[in-house]
Amino acid sequence: MAELFASGRIIDLILLGILIELAILPAVLRRTGSPVLYRELLPNIAAGACLMLAVRLGLTDQPWQAVALALLLALLAHSVDLVSRLTRRT
Repeated sequence: MAELFASGRIIDLILLGILIELAILPAVLRRTGSPVLYRELLPNIAAGACLMLAVRLGLTDQPWQAVALALLLALLAHSVDLVSRLTRRT
């Protein structure tokens, strides 16, 4: 288990889970009749994926600039999500 974390493979598994989520989410939204649009969820999912990428980069001793870039991308995706939630018309 320690090797799974030290190698960053645990994050690869989490990112794979996020990709699976992206693939099945449209069908789940349709089946449940959810009023949430797929595109409304994408910035939130992207922010989480970028945070996971930052963790992976940190675990595998990548340059700090790469970690900072992943964190910046997470911040941008989070900002898009936040702005869309605050300006959404109901």
